Amino acid sequence: MENAASSEFVTREDKAVYETDEPVLYSVDKGIATVTMNRPTFNNVQNSQMTYALDAAFRKATDDDSVKVIVLRGAGKHFSAGHDIGTPGRDINKSFDRAHLWWDHTNKPGGEQLFAREQEVYLGMCRRWRDIPKPLIAMVQGACVAGGLMLAWVCDLIVASDDAFFQDPVVRMGIPGVEYFAHAHELHPRIAKEFLLLGDRMTADRAYQMGMVNRVVPRAQLQEQVDAIALRLTAQPRLGLALTKMVVNKAEELQGLRSTMDMAFGYHHFAHAHSQAMGMGQLGGQDARTMASANKKEAAQ
Repeated sequence: MENAASSEFVTREDKAVYETDEPVLYSVDKGIATVTMNRPTFNNVQNSQMTYALDAAFRKATDDDSVKVIVLRGAGKHFSAGHDIGTPGRDINKSFDRAHLWWDHTNKPGGEQLFAREQEVYLGMCRRWRDIPKPLIAMVQGACVAGGLMLAWVCDLIVASDDAFFQDPVVRMGIPGVEYFAHAHELHPRIAKEFLLLGDRMTADRAYQMGMVNRVVPRAQLQEQVDAIALRLTAQPRLGLALTKMVVNKAEELQGLRSTMDMAFGYHHFAHAHSQAMGMGQLGGQDARTMASANKKEAAQ
């Protein structure tokens, strides 16, 4: 007989208030689709409203035969400051039409809530976007933090401004890195450990030296440089681009990328469940304010 307690449903109130009806902007010019995260007031942190809008934009670009290349960018000062853990638009208790075959998370008890949600909107979405057969270019300025890393890492090329920085400080929450765990593949394992264990900001120049970023350019030239690369890609044959991308992606998977992510995702959710069991909430007693304060303090040292 199924344990009744493990199958109970719960009710959670959705209190999200969105500051915009357009969390993602979309445009096409000269064969290039530009997908812009549009929550600059909150440094483009990702709520589900944005995540599903990104998915719709990427689907639109994939289906449009006039589009050869996709550019992902963030409006305002920063590319993305990660997951939304504290704005009025945090919509963790809102249901959406799901893109993957996982059940709705909003009425599930205990650790099942986040496990189901993050299979869908974080790990699942990122894997889905990585497999888009058209080249993706991440145009990164300012902060690319935690969940922002995931969005950059699914892209085939990363072009960063000289003032960009990369950071995954979530070990502070007791969590071993963000859900799309590519750290040990994007970086040498010893550098990945430093990146995670210390949680320090990695400058664009160092990210370039580590092979995580393709090019670093002055902030004023970022758009121009990305446009030039994208235009060069539009001159390449569509199938050649797709097959080349597939070959390199499959090579990464043969090197263990997908298995590493599956393992890390399990540990990630053990950490969430442990934190809840210890009475510290899902985020190890941290919230948007404490995380931002600690990041600013450490950056000033």
